[in-house]
Amino acid sequence: MDFVEALAYLDDHASYDKTGRIDSPSTEVIEAYCAALGDPQHAAPVIHVTGTNGKGSTVQIISRLLAASGLTVGTYTSPHLERINERIKRNGEPISDDDLAEQISAIAELEPVVGLRPSYFEAMTAAAFRWFADVAVDVMVIEVGILGRWDATNVVNAQVAVVTNIGMDHNEFAGPTLVHIATEKAGIIKAGSAAVVGETRPDLVAIFAGAGGASMLVQEDDFGVESNALAVGGRMLDLRTPTTIYTDVFLPLNGWYQGTNAAVALTAVETFFAAPLSEDVVTEGMAAVTVPGRFEVLGRQPLTIIDGAHNPVGADTCAEVFFGDFDPEGRRVLVVGTLRAPVEMLAALRADEFDIVFACTAPSPRGVPAAEVAAAARTLGCDNVAMFDTVEEACTRAMAYADGDDAVLVTGSLYTAGAARPVLQRFTN
Repeated sequence: MDFVEALAYLDDHASYDKTGRIDSPSTEVIEAYCAALGDPQHAAPVIHVTGTNGKGSTVQIISRLLAASGLTVGTYTSPHLERINERIKRNGEPISDDDLAEQISAIAELEPVVGLRPSYFEAMTAAAFRWFADVAVDVMVIEVGILGRWDATNVVNAQVAVVTNIGMDHNEFAGPTLVHIATEKAGIIKAGSAAVVGETRPDLVAIFAGAGGASMLVQEDDFGVESNALAVGGRMLDLRTPTTIYTDVFLPLNGWYQGTNAAVALTAVETFFAAPLSEDVVTEGMAAVTVPGRFEVLGRQPLTIIDGAHNPVGADTCAEVFFGDFDPEGRRVLVVGTLRAPVEMLAALRADEFDIVFACTAPSPRGVPAAEVAAAARTLGCDNVAMFDTVEEACTRAMAYADGDDAVLVTGSLYTAGAARPVLQRFTN
């Protein structure tokens, strides 16, 4: 099986990616494949990360701190921004086409033996574990796909289980309350896990406290952000952990919330080592963090930003940073394509405060049609709305419309951000 054939195999096994449904949430299938592979998920210690928002950034910060500490780090994330290889990395480098094809081929060959059909995500997860075992990583940093308890990644026994925060998302699988969602996410905390919890609301913290972990650290009580200042190209932070206050830490990511992610990540790595980190490790690790597609500035004239905000909570935060930290002086241009509730998403993005909205269809079988996104914008009082079938066309027109003093924000989904990135880079490089 070559790389093209591997992609075809995965596409043929896509289910949630196309329908947005999981018919029977269970870890039965991934457990069967891992058993057939010799349980590679146990080949190295694991830091397992869940949460409604901030998982991707937190995973990247953890991975960079571990690598700066001298470890070989396997990182598994989802979804990808531009290429599927991004999901599986060793010390920040994506798996090669040939290696990915080899791993997917191994999963495909097992399908008739196991007798169970894996989903796209299950096949990728099993492939990631197998590759990490093959290349002998020292530690795996694993991002949950959906919620936690029944996620395919939850076949690991995490040494450190991380929860970034809890918000209303994936209510088709859990809900209708935040307590229900927290209960599902608490499923990644195992008997031997040290839990690091970024959520602070007492009723939700109680859910994680009752999950049966070996220990628990909670933001504000045990760790937190002492200072979080806007800096050129990111944030300047003072971070408090249970052992140390780290001062003047530069993190090259935009948005105040990245300070919180950094505090969670730093505490998770300290917990993993059961020791504080040296100043040099923290400085080197934080400075190396990149999270493409998460409030990423691609250009300055016009100001050009992509953000993968995919739910109303994330969209609200995106708008807060756009209008607060950046406060554009010229015209404000919104390019938006989403997979869910366009009125809620556009309201959270404060679409009516933009001078023009370019509505498009996110490049996913679950993408909301551009006509519905445009209608939602008009419902919210947006007077100047244009509609395009593709993200590429919307971005091209937006960049032709904007001049040097304007600001273009492309958001609504990681699928939208991923499709926009190469188009916008042609204008900004």
